[in-house]
Amino acid sequence: MCAKRQVVLIMTDTQRPDMVGCYGNPAMRTPNLDALAAGGVRFDRAYTCQPVCGPARSALFTGTFPHTNGSWANCMPLGQTVRTIGQRVADAGIRTAYIGKWHLDGGDYFGLGRCPAGWDPADWYDMRNYLEELSPEDRVRSRDSSTNRANIPASFTFGHRCTNRARDFLARHAADDFLLVVSYDEPHHPFLCPEPFASMYRDFVFPKTGAYADTLADKPAHQRVWAGARLGESAQTRRAHVIRCPDFLGCNSFIDHEIGRVVEAIDRHAPGALVIYTSDHGDFMNHRGLNSKGPAMYDDITRIPLIARWPGTTPAGSVCAHPVSHIDIVPTLLACYAIPPSRVLEGQNLAPCFADPTVRINEAIFMEFSRYEIDHDYFGGFQPIRCIMDGRHKLVINLLASDELYDLETDPDELTNCIDSPAYASIRNRLHDRLLDWMGTTRDPFRGYYWCNRPWRLDAPAPTWDGAGHTRQREEDPRYEPRQLDYITGLEMKRATRKISTS
Repeated sequence: MCAKRQVVLIMTDTQRPDMVGCYGNPAMRTPNLDALAAGGVRFDRAYTCQPVCGPARSALFTGTFPHTNGSWANCMPLGQTVRTIGQRVADAGIRTAYIGKWHLDGGDYFGLGRCPAGWDPADWYDMRNYLEELSPEDRVRSRDSSTNRANIPASFTFGHRCTNRARDFLARHAADDFLLVVSYDEPHHPFLCPEPFASMYRDFVFPKTGAYADTLADKPAHQRVWAGARLGESAQTRRAHVIRCPDFLGCNSFIDHEIGRVVEAIDRHAPGALVIYTSDHGDFMNHRGLNSKGPAMYDDITRIPLIARWPGTTPAGSVCAHPVSHIDIVPTLLACYAIPPSRVLEGQNLAPCFADPTVRINEAIFMEFSRYEIDHDYFGGFQPIRCIMDGRHKLVINLLASDELYDLETDPDELTNCIDSPAYASIRNRLHDRLLDWMGTTRDPFRGYYWCNRPWRLDAPAPTWDGAGHTRQREEDPRYEPRQLDYITGLEMKRATRKISTS
């Protein structure tokens, strides 16, 4: 463990675990991420909180779920009472730097180009800042994948410029306590990358999985609407979608190269730093006839890569097989900085898993979806979904459609929906009870009897207007907010969760 409190959090956008070689797909050329895993711990069952860019980041950087922090769609900024890890760390005297995609200020995609509270303006750089460095003509080129055919230099790309700034920060602040975030947009569309990456996967065939053949026959109706004409395509035709997108996979290897440049600077200037790498969500790659990401909870888009390397702490080349979540990152960082945790945080401290990857900190993890939302809005509208995964079984409640239950041990491709299977009824109901409790405990603003009264839940109580009969006020955040007051007495609440008072 380093005497200095130094952390570098590196993240990509739209990167599935099987796009990283060390996650079992050696055809993916990601030598730098593979080396990072070889020196630390790889988390095999890590999940996003919502498979959409902005909401995923909202949980990752605040330690609260999107339905709690208010950023439950891409264009929705964080609520005014929500604190990011940057604010919490900076207020403890730690230097902060954020370089890369932010997507939490209410700007549609590129952001507003303004440094938010908690981050040092001298080391702030987002996608709008990058575009403002370009001429109007180059801005258009930067959004067009065909620009790769012009053999662009690495210096033209957002990723390379982020790397340069990160390397400069590390050189200037080697003697300081710091939190450095490097948030790449790559390998997200438009997949810009120079040679040799632009042509590296020109004739590549992505490994076949059973998910390509999913007909969605026993799946929620909105997924079939989403797939549309692709439902009639063969599995081979669906795979051809990936074959025809060498830019995506080329950009994937390019950003691995850029991450390698950051890690090289870490090893030179801050060799004892904790390095965490992850991605915001995955991509369907036309599995199941679905594209991109959105209102579904399949591992294709919700399971993400997560690697931690902390010299002197993480066992080299180790693997944690237990479920973890992005919601756990903020509590973990606070623990690593020896900053007292806040009761408003909704995740767990992962640090014990760094030293001993056999430690299990979560009996289950939770995910959600509400809306996609971006200026090219063709992503199905409001689709409220809540999900629980206990490491083997995954229950998905699609409020406006039918529900899903998968056994990931016997059905890793999530092809068979067991929601109505008598053999799984007790498991399903147990997970359902825990999911409903989580919605209440986290004060989910969309909670209500309709999540409980599902067609398959034959023992569900009759709906009542009072619901569970409990109130769950917001816990206090001592440095930033006072304790809430009881509605009935006007005095400080004794417990945040309690039976509703009728007097």
